[in-house]
Amino acid sequence: MAQRGRRGERISFVAQHQDEPDDRTAPVNPKVRAGSLLVSSAELSEPTFRRTVVYVVEHNEAGSFGVVLNRISDTAVDAVLPQWADLAVEPGALFVGGPVHRSSALCLGLLRVGANIDDVPGFRRVDGRVVLVDLDSDPDMIAGYVHGVRIFAGYAGWSAGQLDGELRNDDWMLISALPQDIVAPPHIDLWARVLRRQPLPLALLATHPIEVERN
Repeated sequence: MAQRGRRGERISFVAQHQDEPDDRTAPVNPKVRAGSLLVSSAELSEPTFRRTVVYVVEHNEAGSFGVVLNRISDTAVDAVLPQWADLAVEPGALFVGGPVHRSSALCLGLLRVGANIDDVPGFRRVDGRVVLVDLDSDPDMIAGYVHGVRIFAGYAGWSAGQLDGELRNDDWMLISALPQDIVAPPHIDLWARVLRRQPLPLALLATHPIEVERN
């Protein structure tokens, strides 16, 4: 994956697995939290969330919200937020974060290993190296702290108790995220990749065909 430097220079992003948490053992009773992934059930056919991976940004008693990681749009970041185009990881496009407030933008960034953002304006830590980036910030100031950013149009939201109900209904599988998931290139089948790294029998779902009738 590639990204740009402070201004104009495209740089390469290489996932550093030694710096990531172990995600190969699923907890017995996982809890929704910021940094969780919601992976849609293979049986979930509703078009908006079919075969999606949602990164949970916030979860509390008032509700939950997150962004769909694997829905790229046809709009370049440069066309709507040109000041952020240099930091947007490849392919430099907006992603469709969900059906809520599609006209608004939300930005996630991946911190450099060891970056200290205490008292640095423009950041809100989500989980580990993943941060929310204030799009009103100066991108040149942000650039020194992040490997890159991804910008999402809209988000997915749940009212209080709604997500818990969908989890009980087995609409979603709850999995821990790895930092590089938020900047995964769009040519990768992220849905299958996330499942493949889970323990058996969950990993077997990664082979589920995109179109069941083709099986």
